[in-house]
Amino acid sequence: MAKPPSKTPESAAPTAAANGQSTANVSQPAAAEETPLEALASVCSVLVIGLFVLTFLAQNFVIPSGSMEKTLLVGDHLFVDRITIAPGTSWMPLVHYREPKRGDIVVFLKPGEPDMYLVKRCIGIPGDHIHLRNGVVILNGVAQNEPYAALHPDDEPMDAYSAYVDEFPSVSTLDAGGQVTSEWELDMPNHIQGNDLVVPPGKYFMMGDHRHDSLDSRYWGFVPRENIVGRPLFNYWSFKTPDDQINHTGILDKLEWFGHVGARFFVDTRWKRTFHLVK
Repeated sequence: MAKPPSKTPESAAPTAAANGQSTANVSQPAAAEETPLEALASVCSVLVIGLFVLTFLAQNFVIPSGSMEKTLLVGDHLFVDRITIAPGTSWMPLVHYREPKRGDIVVFLKPGEPDMYLVKRCIGIPGDHIHLRNGVVILNGVAQNEPYAALHPDDEPMDAYSAYVDEFPSVSTLDAGGQVTSEWELDMPNHIQGNDLVVPPGKYFMMGDHRHDSLDSRYWGFVPRENIVGRPLFNYWSFKTPDDQINHTGILDKLEWFGHVGARFFVDTRWKRTFHLVK
């Protein structure tokens, strides 16, 4: 009895040509289009990631004053690492943390003013003995070589703070009968041993590089560890900015400044400082 012919792959799967159809006419599935809801979700994802980076990992800051010249200039825009020297957190166990070191440039919240960010150099860490004589920092009994420090003997120091510019702690500070004018002057004698100011545990002593034009730890005290936000990594943009621009806070002033930046962007940008490392 004859067996029926076996089905070959060709006979089991007839092609479109065998059915009289051209292969060029075979319809392709239409590409799925993104719905408005999916587009919105994509945008939100990008915004959430960006917000996370700017909140926890990095942030940009603008230098508003000349207290760190010539290291940092008014109008420098800094990219700040908010992880390495910020207080450690248990929810990011894989991140490398370290304590601030002498010489680090640090972004922190000013003691007593939680909304004011400052940028200064860390001069003393917990346990350090510090004093200034003729503008020279004496750290643990050793005079420091600070090539970054800008000393201008011909400049007139700020009258209200001239006692601490080059001599710190000054003789007037050690005089118990003197007039106390601030909470810091009241607390300072508690940290003085001999001629030195001793940095207490969990605190840091900060100073600006422009020593005659910087309101720093000499005038308002130590910076608590929890106030430290991060450290600047590099300058991503620098624009020539007047020293008093920070005082122009009105809407018209800001609009005028935005117009000035737009008109002078290529001329007044300090191109040589672009991506300049901060140290």
